Amino acid sequence: VALCFQPDVSLGNCWAFQGSRGQVVIRLPAKIQATMVTVHHTSDMDSALGKFSSAPRDFTVSGVDEETEAETLLGTFTYAVQKKPVQTFPLQVQSEAVGRR
Repeated sequence: VALCFQPDVSLGNCWAFQGSRGQVVIRLPAKIQATMVTVHHTSDMDSALGKFSSAPRDFTVSGVDEETEAETLLGTFTYAVQKKPVQTFPLQVQSEAVGRR
C-alpha cells in the first residue's frame, strides 16, 4: 500500500493496479472527519507518452472504526476520464471520525 503514496508522482512513477479491480487500505495516524475524496489521474494531454490504456472509473470509499472494525460506506463514485484530471467527490454519507485514536 505504501507504494501508492510516493513523493515522486511524475509521469511514469505512479502506482497502478494490475488488472481491472483493486483495493487500497489506508491507515491514518489519527482520527479525521472526512468530507471529500480527490482522485488525480494524468490526462492524455499532459502525457508525452500519448493515450493511456486505463484510468480509474467506478470506486467506493469506506471508513472503518479501528476499535469495533465496523465499516461504513461513505460513497460510490465515478471518475470521468473525459473531464479534468483532478476530480473531487463530496462524501455521500457524513462520516463519524474514522482512523486511530
